[in-house]
Amino acid sequence: MDYRDLVAWKKAMDLVEQTYRLTVTFPREERYGLTSQIRRSAVSVPSNIAEGQGRRSTDEEFVRFLHISLGSLAELQTQTELALRLEFLPKRSAEALRASSDEVGRLVSGLIRSKTTTR
Repeated sequence: MDYRDLVAWKKAMDLVEQTYRLTVTFPREERYGLTSQIRRSAVSVPSNIAEGQGRRSTDEEFVRFLHISLGSLAELQTQTELALRLEFLPKRSAEALRASSDEVGRLVSGLIRSKTTTR
């Protein structure tokens, strides 16, 4: 199976797109600060899913990359909360981003379970 066939990867790509669209409104002075950091965290999620699947190695190695994706999701959620507190994001936008990241987290966790229960 190609990584592009994974629902978790597709939803993670949607999350990246959503993140980029929302961070366009961040203050210009945050371009190299929070804007860059939040975007990197978001991009890291599908990138690690793709890398883990693309290596076509063991389930154990793929699961390691999936755990890295979960870590990046936690970073993204933390940075989203900070953006909300700093009033860079409206509450509705932050909640939508949080909901999307929660969905991706559930999908990635499901992939982890599927790969660890088949051993």
